[in-house]
Amino acid sequence: MPLYLFEVVPADAGREAAAQLLERLGKAAVTVGAELIESQVTADHGRVFAVVEAGAREAADQLRAEIEADPAGAREVSTPAEVRLVGADLAEVKAARPRAGYLVEWDLPATLDMDSYLARKKANAPRYADVPEVRFLRTYVREDMVKCLCFYDAPGEDLVRAARAAVDTPIDRLHALDDPA
Repeated sequence: MPLYLFEVVPADAGREAAAQLLERLGKAAVTVGAELIESQVTADHGRVFAVVEAGAREAADQLRAEIEADPAGAREVSTPAEVRLVGADLAEVKAARPRAGYLVEWDLPATLDMDSYLARKKANAPRYADVPEVRFLRTYVREDMVKCLCFYDAPGEDLVRAARAAVDTPIDRLHALDDPA
């Protein structure tokens, strides 16, 4: 089943508001026949990134409508973007629901296609060994090739930047993440 990325700006910034939003999002996913695969919240609680598995695009659109229908929960909800999981196994992500410490957004160049992106990622991945303090966890790359989200476990932002430099990949936005649960 396809995976969809939702980017949500909570109506209120704060750990409790983010936790409540995620709870509502998880329940709404079930009501439309989808499953919340993972969610990550920025450290300032101002943005939520959620990946949902849905059988059809209509279910993802219905989930967006459910989230938007609660003005106390979300101020802004992105159009669901179909994504591909790279660098991790979906079953393992579902089983572990792993938290990440950092999220890097990379706005992909218009000249980059999916096959070239995947080949580049595979070729560069061994260079992460140059920064052993950082563990690359997984990437969600949008099927429309607008951007990708890369998740890391690292002791600090400077080391995430070093890891990205090692794999010769830019950072458009870097977010420290928090677990509001």
